[in-house]
Amino acid sequence: MWHAIQWIRSLFFIIQMYIALPIVGFGMAPFVFLKPDRAFGVIRFYCNYVRWTASWMVGMKTEIRGDVPEGSVIVASKHQSFLDILLLSSALPRIKFIFKDELRFVPVISLYARFTNSIPVKRGKRGAAIKKMVSDVKSGEQAGGQLIIFPQGTRVAPGVKQPYKVGTYVLYEQTGQAVVPVATNVGVFWKRHGIMRYPGIAVLEFLDPIEQGQDQHGFMAKMEEAVETHSNRLMREAGLAEIEE
Repeated sequence: MWHAIQWIRSLFFIIQMYIALPIVGFGMAPFVFLKPDRAFGVIRFYCNYVRWTASWMVGMKTEIRGDVPEGSVIVASKHQSFLDILLLSSALPRIKFIFKDELRFVPVISLYARFTNSIPVKRGKRGAAIKKMVSDVKSGEQAGGQLIIFPQGTRVAPGVKQPYKVGTYVLYEQTGQAVVPVATNVGVFWKRHGIMRYPGIAVLEFLDPIEQGQDQHGFMAKMEEAVETHSNRLMREAGLAEIEE
């Protein structure tokens, strides 16, 4: 009985969330066109709205932990569902994403991706996009902010192993920026697929930055250990017993 009621609550939560997206996005677009920096405030407003409705509609509280970076850094985040994107976007002051090229055809998302200088990536051409981004940073064409990259390249369900790709190191090495690893347990409450949303406390945690000076092997090992160790801790905290120590 509880499961059926929670499923219905989850359905209504999802419906209202996606209804609110074009209302907020298109409704604020004229003001953003006049001053593009307003896009960041609009994005934070919408993401915080979703966090608020999730708390009382499905009992899913959300929490941001750690020191939120404010300068020009690379944010290397564990990616488990759409919720970690919302939490990152609600916390960071000047977000930029490396995102799937297909999203360029989603009206509201593509509009605000342009406003925030986010970078579309075609399947199989991730290296070319990273190369262009590095070039733009070095030439000054890329505005400062927090560039979000998912180092595993895709959403990864809790408990599933997925290798870390070298793209994050390329950005780290060639831009000269620090990398802030991010851990999360959101996949326990908001799955990759399906309607059900589960009550509890979904956490996104900013970890200690990896400063310049690491070689590729040292950087990759340090980033993966930080993200995986702390994500596993958060998932065990959320009650996922099968996560290894």
